Amino acid sequence: MTDKPSATGTQSAPEEAKRTGGAISDFGIDTTSKTTGEAIGDYFAKVRGGELGSLPALAGLIVLVIYFATQSDVFLSLTNVANLFQQGAGTIIIAMGLVFVLLLGEIDLAAGTASGVCAAVMALHVVRNGNLLGGMGTTVFYVFCALVVVALGLALLMRIWAGAGLALIALLITLIGVPANAWLEMLLAIAVGGSIGCITGFLVAKIGMPSFVVTLALFITWQGVILKLIGEGGTLPIGSASPTLNAVANGNLSITGSWIFCVIVAGGYAAVTLGQHFKRLNGGLVTQPTPIALAKVAALAALTIVGTYLFTIDRSQTEVPNEGVPFVVPIVLGIMVIGMYVLNRTRYGRHIYAVGGNAEAARRAGINVSKIKASVFVVSSSLAAIGAIVYSSKIGSVDPQAGALNTLLFAVGAAVIGGTSLFGGKGRITDAVIGGTVIAVVQNGLVLLNYGAAEINIITGVVLLVAATVDALSRRRAAAVKS
Repeated sequence: MTDKPSATGTQSAPEEAKRTGGAISDFGIDTTSKTTGEAIGDYFAKVRGGELGSLPALAGLIVLVIYFATQSDVFLSLTNVANLFQQGAGTIIIAMGLVFVLLLGEIDLAAGTASGVCAAVMALHVVRNGNLLGGMGTTVFYVFCALVVVALGLALLMRIWAGAGLALIALLITLIGVPANAWLEMLLAIAVGGSIGCITGFLVAKIGMPSFVVTLALFITWQGVILKLIGEGGTLPIGSASPTLNAVANGNLSITGSWIFCVIVAGGYAAVTLGQHFKRLNGGLVTQPTPIALAKVAALAALTIVGTYLFTIDRSQTEVPNEGVPFVVPIVLGIMVIGMYVLNRTRYGRHIYAVGGNAEAARRAGINVSKIKASVFVVSSSLAAIGAIVYSSKIGSVDPQAGALNTLLFAVGAAVIGGTSLFGGKGRITDAVIGGTVIAVVQNGLVLLNYGAAEINIITGVVLLVAATVDALSRRRAAAVKS
């Protein structure tokens, strides 16, 4: 009996299997199907080996919720839970942008004040009814336009087309001077953020300056720009001037809209998870055990339905109803899903992990390292602008301290507490959401217990220190296990 020819017609079946098996082995692909018990055991083995992921943050979050719930009668009230999401959304969104930078082992210390610049430009456009020339003054206006043109040129030079598009949008809205429009102003803020990211990315990736130095210098620079745009002691109100901007962080979906959102979230997750699961099973590929996949879908569906039901209960203390899922929830979830798709399902995301894991190996593999490095700063600054929109909407105004003080520290802390490594190559977009929720719970709970700013900063700092320690120890443990 002779071996059957392979599909190529040049190799026998055993030779083909041997060749394929060798290639799989070379790339470390897991070809072993596991039972449910084996999969659970494998997960705990990874945890013992130092691959903790977001597990410490989740455990800490549960402990914090239980503690504050036992100490405060209002902590788990529907009003406070909604406020907690609305107060923490801005920091979480900025942190999600920082994850892209941290994955490369870089840092963006200017993300906070960059968000302040975006908020100031947006607020000036609202207050001045689109007349930025009158709001900024002639000299500042033309310097601002020149910087946007520079950002456009740098983006084209680096072939970051998204950054170039955002810079062009910022330039057109600024020069045309269209009347105030909330949607246009939010687009302007994001476009200004993208422009700032082009300048930062060029200095880091093309000039080769350390990101710590560049962003520290820009942190101070943007703080001065905010002061110049708003004026010392000034305040630009946007909540009263634009109901749409005010609703971004303070409004809710309708009851019907809330349940439609629930169906989209639960149904979408079930369709994607089970669709991929059974597609891999039908294709004979290795996948997680079916009971685990079904348990994940059922758990998320139950959590979504219960959460939606609670949010649809009127939580107002007055005659004016306050019910429905807050707008910030779909905003944060939408950004999170897009970020997960980009990092996990696109070539761009794979290149980010490759550069973050080993930049020299990525360069030798043909990846444009400098372009990837510059682009993550565009992502970071653009998401910082969205965070600024949400944060400004929540407080209803923009002042010279916008984006300063603890904004950046809390955003970096959120990413690190969630499990993103400061050493690069390890982290997920969900880390920022989990870590940001931890910080929001700490701040919210301590305020309810009448602690002051000093105690809040001390405890938040200790939480961040513990997270960084866990990250360092888990890396050491993982390295010891591999060796």
